[in-house]
Amino acid sequence: MDHYKSLYKWMIIPMVLMQFGIFRDYWGDFTRNGWAVHVHYWTGTIWYLYLIMQPYYATHGQLAKHRTNGIIGMFLAGGVAITAFSMLFRDIANANDSAQLRDNFGPFEPWFFIGVAAVEIVMILAFGYAVIMSILKRKRLEDHAWWLITTVFIIMMPALGRGIQNVYVGINAKDWPHIDIMLPVYFTQFLIIGMILLAAFKYKKLKHPATYLAVLVNVYTCFLEPLGRSPVVEAFLRAIIKD
Repeated sequence: MDHYKSLYKWMIIPMVLMQFGIFRDYWGDFTRNGWAVHVHYWTGTIWYLYLIMQPYYATHGQLAKHRTNGIIGMFLAGGVAITAFSMLFRDIANANDSAQLRDNFGPFEPWFFIGVAAVEIVMILAFGYAVIMSILKRKRLEDHAWWLITTVFIIMMPALGRGIQNVYVGINAKDWPHIDIMLPVYFTQFLIIGMILLAAFKYKKLKHPATYLAVLVNVYTCFLEPLGRSPVVEAFLRAIIKD
């Protein structure tokens, strides 16, 4: 585990990127955010903080703290997943609103929000699977650590994607509403996959199943548009998620 001694420093990078991405949508609209949004934001933020703090404890002679906080962290991980599931109705509501108010939503047509819901469900399930695997592999420390590390990349897209999308829309405001809204999504996925592979290379985990899972989830997200435009996918999501 010695080569993980500096891991806590590297984990600050995805934390900063996540906060950059969500800053405008969360803090810029703070007073109008619903209770579910606040709960999800803070559980997600604390999870990222845990993934800075826990590697530090594990590699700096504070294993008792690491184990105690690990138990609390599993409770927190459940909160991240459950609150994310509970907010999927917002995607359906946004799809309905964008259909009625096309002038206000511009390039964000209903299919975009349906696609977001389709990819977020897979992200949440993959996140939960990675956390469960980290528990099952808790006695194999490197496996345990890597399953947890990859969770930050599995669920990074919604926050980072929004930030990059906001910047992209701002730069191309003169072309509104004729903007290719998928370009920032593809750029976000390219960036996240690059970070996964660089981290996996650094810690010699390129062939680890957690790496494969994180990469596959982010590749799947690149299919947001065809998923969102699929009548079958839309009918399924509208049947199980009510706005």
